[in-house]
Amino acid sequence: MRFGGLQKNSLIDYPGKISCVIFVSGCNFDCPYCHNPDLVAESPSHYSEDHILEFLEHQRGWLDGVVISGGEPTLQKDIVLFCKKVKTMAYPVKLDTNGSKPHVLESLIAAGLLDYISMDIKTDPYHYAPIITKKCNPDTILSSIRTIMDSEIPYEFRTTCVKPLIDERIMDKITRLIQGATRYVLQRFQKDVVLHPEFFEQNDYKIDEEELMRLRSIAEARVEECIVR
Repeated sequence: MRFGGLQKNSLIDYPGKISCVIFVSGCNFDCPYCHNPDLVAESPSHYSEDHILEFLEHQRGWLDGVVISGGEPTLQKDIVLFCKKVKTMAYPVKLDTNGSKPHVLESLIAAGLLDYISMDIKTDPYHYAPIITKKCNPDTILSSIRTIMDSEIPYEFRTTCVKPLIDERIMDKITRLIQGATRYVLQRFQKDVVLHPEFFEQNDYKIDEEELMRLRSIAEARVEECIVR
């Protein structure tokens, strides 16, 4: 595991729980709006696994859960083993993922290692290339969506609302794919720290509050709960 950071406590990353957030480094996507740009490239671990596990041991009784985020956690070859170690401490585990490795998701779910899954849906899965990644088989994204929705694990899908990746037409396509989902989160775009600031200098990216509410109304008709944050 390549550990890129550790947020020792959070009230917002794991619904209903006080959690820590463990960030891994390395991602196979190149989202221009990524708010963790330092974690996109693989880099040497900032922490050893022993350090992370020792921290978790000391926080037992205070933390309610552990979030594994990134970067993209499912790229880590030791993700299953690490989750097993966290679960032996009786921590619920939430995984943040881009859905690009459905077979890893399936392995984690089958082993009973996840208690909550949060998957980002960047845009219409058939149009991830070239903005999100140069090459993307949409079947991998669709497979992850189905795997998550077919599991008995609490989950949410998330979409960052920024043009040209999201508009009413694209929202219609996404919500048809996740029809019946229990929770869908629409995230306001924050331009403070992003991976590719030049992208936003060259494109009309803003979605105002009125447009955001229209996107929400499209989603609300197809999912059980849609929230904006």
